[in-house]
Amino acid sequence: MFFLRELEREITLHPSFFGPRTKEYLTTRLHEDVEGSCNGQYYIITVLDAVSISEGRVVPGSGVAEYTIHYRAVVWRPFKGETVDAVVSSVNRMGVFADVGPLPVFVSSHLIPSEIRWDPNATPPQYTDNGEQVIEKGTHLRIKLIGTRSDVGSMFAIGSVKEDFLGWAGL
Repeated sequence: MFFLRELEREITLHPSFFGPRTKEYLTTRLHEDVEGSCNGQYYIITVLDAVSISEGRVVPGSGVAEYTIHYRAVVWRPFKGETVDAVVSSVNRMGVFADVGPLPVFVSSHLIPSEIRWDPNATPPQYTDNGEQVIEKGTHLRIKLIGTRSDVGSMFAIGSVKEDFLGWAGL
């Protein structure tokens, strides 16, 4: 689910960047540092604007200045039970790996409907019902997230396509 959050970031600036365009440089640096990053709880999709930039504080002994920037950002936090659209990145007999934007999701073969079976003789590797449903690399899937796991700078999810209106999206 997407949220609008007000966040804070400290950025250090070398003295060679001091001058009339300091605030512009800090804003550019903020975008480069945080957009697309993950803090283990959510992904920062985009920075909307810098709400406030503090006065620089010179760090003793190094000469660099430290600025605190308060900013608004659009963040995405995946929740258990959320239904998402994904693109399959790899397929093997254990299941399917898919990407929901920056979030990797694994769908176990036990969480794929029983009529869709692993076809070991197919090229490329795929799950199929011998009809129009084929799950292979590049296939669009609708997945329900069963659980998420967070690490320090990343997230991972387990998903299912074994319920109504889930699975092959046919896009």
